[in-house]
Amino acid sequence: MFAIAYGELVQILRNRAVLITSLLMPVAVSIFIINLRDTFARIGSLGYVGAVLVFTIAAFTLYATTVTSLAARRQDRFLKRLRSTAASDPTILSGLVAPVTGISLLQIAVILSVFAGIGGAAVQVALLVAGVVASFAMMLALGIATAGITKSPEHAQVTALPLSLGVIAVASWVGITGTESLAPLERLLPGGAATELMVNAWNGDVPVTESLLLLLPTLAWVIAAVALASRMFRWEPRR
Repeated sequence: MFAIAYGELVQILRNRAVLITSLLMPVAVSIFIINLRDTFARIGSLGYVGAVLVFTIAAFTLYATTVTSLAARRQDRFLKRLRSTAASDPTILSGLVAPVTGISLLQIAVILSVFAGIGGAAVQVALLVAGVVASFAMMLALGIATAGITKSPEHAQVTALPLSLGVIAVASWVGITGTESLAPLERLLPGGAATELMVNAWNGDVPVTESLLLLLPTLAWVIAAVALASRMFRWEPRR
């Protein structure tokens, strides 16, 4: 798995388009959001700003890069060649997504640390970490599933965009308006419950035991996304 992961990391770093659109742009957007943190905090709260930062990285670095990279490896038949080796399917997929997962986690750790240092730290850090991990697991599995219907790296710009923008929209909706009026709908949407959990964790105005229940919808999405990935992912080039 480590050899596969190293090879994939080299491919990502050599691909200028992926570096700019999927790795550098999310960081640039995050810097912009942090610079306007007071404006966003007045609209929602500091927790809302933190949740949007998390989903910016999850949607564009983790999810979009996973879709693009796996589509590219399938198109050039690299997946097929890997499958002819002794490595198992889970080992191959784990190796291929490990670099972008590591990059995403590093990005969000640095970005949230900078935001906490400037705007104020999260009150319930452990709960925030749980929300980040659950959100990343959901977006990673959805990325593998979306790669199954993506014909090429160019096609990934079409297939990955709706969900990338969708989770940002859901995070903004929940973070700004709260869940007082449409709680069931907002919590069932991908990213909705996780956003509420991270807002609560950052602001610290809701008991931890109450916020922990918000992990359940997100974990349900993780399970559903893994099921979709196992069903939709294709090893052979799509025509």
